[in-house]
Amino acid sequence: MAEPECTLVFLALVGAGVIVGRWMWPFAVPLAFWPRIAAGTVVSLAGATLVISARIWFTRTGQSPVPWKRSPELLVKGIYHYTRNPMYLGVTTFQFGLGILLGNLWISILAPVALAIVHFIAVRPEDAYLADKFGESYLRYKVEVHRYI
Repeated sequence: MAEPECTLVFLALVGAGVIVGRWMWPFAVPLAFWPRIAAGTVVSLAGATLVISARIWFTRTGQSPVPWKRSPELLVKGIYHYTRNPMYLGVTTFQFGLGILLGNLWISILAPVALAIVHFIAVRPEDAYLADKFGESYLRYKVEVHRYI
C-alpha cells in the first residue's frame, strides 16, 4: 500500500470513524474488553500479514510495490495465488480490526467504504494497466483468482 492517495483514503476514514464515534454518534463494539482486544488484534494482524506477504513477493521478484512504477512481471504466486489485491484487502482488514480493537464500530464500518473508494482511484486503473501490459495472461489470471476474496 504505497500509493499516497490510497493511504490517505484509509487514514481519513479511520479519522472520520474516530470523530463520528467520539463526538457525534458513539457506536461501540458490543464485546467485553478482553474478547474485543483479542478479536481486534487477530483481525488486525491478519490484515498486516496480507500486506507483508504481498510485499515479500514484490521483493522476491525484484519489483516495486509502488503502483505507478512499471511491473516487469505478473505476480501470480504466494498470496497472489489467492487474491489479486492483497495489499488493499490487507489494509481494509487491518482497519476493520483496528475498529474492533479500539471499540469504535465506525472505524470498522468505514473500512469497506475506504476500499470502495480505493477500488475506483487505484484498483481499476491498475487493472487496466496490467491487462494492457500482460494481455491474455492477465485475463486468464483474472478468471482464476478473485480480486479481493
